[in-house]
This record gives sequence, structure tokens and C-alpha cells, in this order.
Amino acid sequence: MTLPSVQRVSDQRIDKVVPLMTPALLHHELPLDDDLSAAVLDGRRAVARVLDGEDDRLLVVVGPCSVHDPAAALEYADRLAETAARLADDLLIVMRVYFEKPRSTVGWKGLINDPSLDGSGDVNTGLRTARSLLLQVLRKGLPVGCEFLDPITPQYIADTVAWGAIGARTVESQVHRQLASGLSMPIGMKNRPDGSISTAVDSIRAAAVPHVFPGIDMSGTPAILHTRGNADCHLVLRGGGDGPNYGAEDVAGALALLEKAGLPQRLVVDASHANSGKDHNRQPLVIEDVAAQRKAGQKGIVGVMLESFLVPGRQDLDPTKSLVYGQSITDACMGWDTTVEVLESLASR
Repeated sequence: MTLPSVQRVSDQRIDKVVPLMTPALLHHELPLDDDLSAAVLDGRRAVARVLDGEDDRLLVVVGPCSVHDPAAALEYADRLAETAARLADDLLIVMRVYFEKPRSTVGWKGLINDPSLDGSGDVNTGLRTARSLLLQVLRKGLPVGCEFLDPITPQYIADTVAWGAIGARTVESQVHRQLASGLSMPIGMKNRPDGSISTAVDSIRAAAVPHVFPGIDMSGTPAILHTRGNADCHLVLRGGGDGPNYGAEDVAGALALLEKAGLPQRLVVDASHANSGKDHNRQPLVIEDVAAQRKAGQKGIVGVMLESFLVPGRQDLDPTKSLVYGQSITDACMGWDTTVEVLESLASR
């Protein structure tokens, strides 16, 4: 029997197809109530005010590199909520709650893609777990920050997010620039892994204008999305192939590129990644330098990012060993005690 032509040429490398729940169903199961909706909108407005210079507080996006254990993330959120409230006069603290992990080659792709940490790829469970955690963090009074990697995922969780990021590996992608142009929160654009800042500046310009592109609506139906453009996109310096880019000269150069492009002169410094040489112990040193620049009058630095968890360092995901509770399985993070010291130091400047 001759197969229909579509079966002969399509999906030759697809092992299986599993139905994906719709965004509408997940929102019905785990709704964002009126109080939490108001909190998300307040968080977005607060971030935008800091970006626009209407609020002189420092934006601090802080939390695990990537969430793998919701229970540990919630304990972290409990501690951070108390600290955020105590330092609220000086810092606008947003909890980093990342679920998608971009990989240079291969590895664990994050809680949404693999919530069981075993390669089973139960994305439906991952989406439920992620949204549930986001709602619980919001109930603790913390705004939430996420990186958006897959262009479909935002329909499931973006209504809970006050600040978002487009990562260094995707900042050059037209798909992600289009996505950012339609997202409802401020978006940080990271410089490329090789250190290119102009690419991120181009991304900010592109995301600021309207786009038309295919996607899905809340019912999961294929749709053509028409965006308005996102004026709250901004630069994130994370270092690159040539080393750190958080120093005064680097910051001034980045702000000059923004000015030349006709964009607001504002940026966030990521104290991790290449800026710390991927050494979590160096993050406080980066922050000390950034704080000194702000104290000297550099108003272009409006925020910082920190990778932080309960236990310092990182661990490998090894199925033969039990995981250390509260320690990252991706990038190495500062421990909680160091995090508090850094936040208090920032608030006192």
C-alpha cells in the first residue's frame, strides 16, 4: 500500500506528538484573581517608573539561575519578601523566577520543559507547575521576573510577570524581537555572548515598533498577532567573550550607543555570567563597582541582576545522587547570607 504523500515527507524525525493544553485551560485551572492582577500591574508600573527615572530606587532582579525545585524557590521567596519590604525605600526588588534554560549545546532545559528532571519532557505538567509557583510568589507580595525563550510559553504565564528578559543567545532573533514588541511588561535585552552591545541596541529599536507575526491565541488556535511595540525595552550588560562590561568606561560606551540610536539612556548590569567570570563569589565585587558608579552620579544604571539561591554554588544533575536542597543545578549562585549583605549594601548607598 502506498502511503499518502504527506506521510512520506512530514515528521520523519518526530518520535511522537503529545497534545498541549491550551493557555485558556491553564488560566481556568490556575486563575490570576483581581488582587493578583492589580499586584502585577503595580509591579510593571513600578519597574517602568524606575526605567524612566521617575523613581530613583534601584531595580534589583534577584533569584535562582533557573528554578528546579518549587519548594526551595518558595522558601527563597519567603525570605526575599521580608527583605524586599524592609529595603523598599531604596530598592525595587523583583524575584527572578526563570523556567526556561537556553543551552549552548545540550543539557537540562528548565522546569517547563522537564519538570521531573529526568528527560521525560512532560511540558503540560511543567506549565502547570510553573504557573502555580508564579501565583504563590505573587501572593507573597513579590513582583516576578522571567526570561522568555519559547515564543508560545508567554501565553501561559506572561500575565503574572512584571519584568521580562530576552537572553543573550536569542537577542538577535527576529522571533524574539517580535515577541518582545507585544509583551505587556518591560523587557531587558541582554548583549550577545560574544559581547556585542550593538545587537541588543538593535533589538531594543526593533521591539519598540509594531510587528505582525504568526502565533497562538488563548484558545491555542493559530493566529496572526499584531503588536503595538514595547517602549519599555532596555539594555542589560552581562559581559562577553572579551570579559566584563560593567566598568565605568563600558557603561559610558553602552549609554553612548543608546543615545546614538535615539533610545533612552538606561541600562541594567547583570552581576553574573561573563561579568563575574561565572564565579558566584565575584558578584558582590561587581555590585560594589556598580554602586560606586551610581554614587558618583551615573544615573544611566537603573538596575542590577543577581543570581542567588539558598545555598551557594552549584551542583550537577546526577540521577544516582540526591540533590542538595536550595542549590542551583545550572549556574552557580550566591548563597542567601551573601545575598542579604549585597542587598543591604546597595540600599545603603
